[in-house]
Amino acid sequence: MSTRAFITGVSGTELTAVEREFIRDQRPWGFILFKRNVATPAQVAALVAELRTAAGAADAPVLIDQEGGRVQRLGPPHWPVYPPGAVFSTLYDTDSTLGLTAARLSARLIAADLADLGITVDCLPLADVPVEGADAVIGNRAYGTEPGKVAAIARAVTEGLEQGGVLPVLKHIPGHGRATADTHFKLPTVDTPRAELERTDFAAFEPLSDLPMAMTAHVVFSAVDPAQPATTSATMIADVIRGVIGFQGLLMSDDVSMNALSGNIAERTRAIFAAGCDMALHCNGNIEEMREVAGQTPELSGRALERANAALAARKAPQPLDRVAARMELDALIARANTASA
Repeated sequence: MSTRAFITGVSGTELTAVEREFIRDQRPWGFILFKRNVATPAQVAALVAELRTAAGAADAPVLIDQEGGRVQRLGPPHWPVYPPGAVFSTLYDTDSTLGLTAARLSARLIAADLADLGITVDCLPLADVPVEGADAVIGNRAYGTEPGKVAAIARAVTEGLEQGGVLPVLKHIPGHGRATADTHFKLPTVDTPRAELERTDFAAFEPLSDLPMAMTAHVVFSAVDPAQPATTSATMIADVIRGVIGFQGLLMSDDVSMNALSGNIAERTRAIFAAGCDMALHCNGNIEEMREVAGQTPELSGRALERANAALAARKAPQPLDRVAARMELDALIARANTASA
């Protein structure tokens, strides 16, 4: 059965009749969960199954942002706390092997949590390289300020997810680290010269260009396109994301409902596809906005369909994991990082 090229959120812990009808009629490619969708493990697993049943697709991808630190949709009392990316950065500076081990372990344990629920995609890793004076929206989520280190830790996180049978989504391509505003609320413009962007921000993403999926940044890079953020810039997508960085996987927008984008929801959605994104992401569960997105979203076809199929095919069977031993090792590494940063 054909699908439309969008990923949608829903409003609560179970589907409403209206949402069930919407999903059946509009056929989104996938779904994304937030804290409003989470109560207990049994409830989340039931919601995931309900989403797939409504879509008529047993393999419909279900996404979540489960990074650790401030961005963790699953948390206590039913799921453990995971460290933010800065912990891996601190460990890496002490001993690069330990930093990569901790990053891989954390992601492997997260993947096990997600697999229990039927969630198959995590919006992780980040390859954003923050700079002094940038908005704190990235902050300690980042893996450092040096592109090579960021890419290395992001690769370890990717490996951990993949070992647990969960697909990664690279974000926020081509870089959110210099943004001076939170794109949930306003559009930031980065005026850094292109040569410096290629040396730092873009360079962190290049070694990760083989990842199956990536999410755009709602950020203007005036040296490349002074008018449009990366998400709606054909120049940024063709020249930088597909060109300089060399990413050839499935490219999804960041949330179309974020206020960094101009115009109404329908106009934003059209602009996302016109620029060259393969997939629109809509997160807030507002049914009227969901209908607007669906109304402007094409059937998934051509090169976008090939990339979507390749992404799903990249998912691997989970490898065995001793969760207790892995968590003990991770906790010991976190304690070491906390000592190093004290």
